[in-house]
Amino acid sequence: MDRRTLLRSAAAAALVPAAWTAATGCGVTRQSGTGSSGPLTGLRMIVGNGPGSGYDITARTVGKALTESEAARGLEVMNISGAGGTIGLSRLVNARGNGRLLMMMGLGVVGAVFTNRSEVGLADTTPLARLIEDPSAVVVPRDSRLESLDDFLRAWRRDPGGLSVGGGSSPGGPDHLLPMQIAEAAGIDPTRTRYIGYDGGGELLTALLGSKIDVAATGIGEMADQIATGDVRVLATTGPTTVAGVDAPTLAEAGTPVSAVNWRGVVAAPGLPDRRRERLVEALRTLRGSAGWKDAVRRNGWSDAFLDGEAFEDFLADQNTRVARTLKRLGLAR
Repeated sequence: MDRRTLLRSAAAAALVPAAWTAATGCGVTRQSGTGSSGPLTGLRMIVGNGPGSGYDITARTVGKALTESEAARGLEVMNISGAGGTIGLSRLVNARGNGRLLMMMGLGVVGAVFTNRSEVGLADTTPLARLIEDPSAVVVPRDSRLESLDDFLRAWRRDPGGLSVGGGSSPGGPDHLLPMQIAEAAGIDPTRTRYIGYDGGGELLTALLGSKIDVAATGIGEMADQIATGDVRVLATTGPTTVAGVDAPTLAEAGTPVSAVNWRGVVAAPGLPDRRRERLVEALRTLRGSAGWKDAVRRNGWSDAFLDGEAFEDFLADQNTRVARTLKRLGLAR
């Protein structure tokens, strides 16, 4: 799917109630706090799923660090859940010209565009910057009978549909793609497995601790507190190297040749003047260099992965192609 050929749909406009349009200024091009100097004001950031999700944690961390760095005066986070983040994406796209409205997004939204057959895609937005990469983990409750990744894979091979694997994203998102990749590498037919998607890490954690699922695929930052207290155990992490403070091997070290790292970034409404786009990107550059942000990246186990300009646009196009190919193989996209 070429990023320049995605069309906005008039049908998507029906998703935006008049009250929300008035509140967010959809279609209004006159801005406050959009000068070329001084902190940005009036910023709002859409999060496409609920509180406690990786997107939500990242967005609120961005808001705090932007304020502390004086790149902005506050940032309002708005949770607009549904359809893997594509309802929030539709709201953003239909706020054309609104230079104060942003969205926290990542690999999950890329996949949700396909699995939900969204009328809008990330090519309809104004890309600003990729911020971080976030290694994921295969996690079980403290008292799980699965003591290691080998235990999990042996049980999974015996009965692919007998174990329930949960994630904090809808089909096509990173928490879904990860176990599918692991299954393929382990010689398990992914279409025979049982994946249960939840609306973000908060709901996923409740399901895992409540024994509604056997295993979770999740970003490490979303369960950092529970990992630290021992309420959950990490069977393996998914990045190329081990994660500091997490007593678990990588998938590759455990004999499964899979490396999968999630990422998150920020896009804005379409139709922004170049000057406004650069002003927003410059604020994110300031964020990246701030002490508060660097500390948050370290505490959450993230990696700095800043990318802006045409490089970020090209990255989004490449992710679009890769995810489409994977979802077609799984029968989840046309």
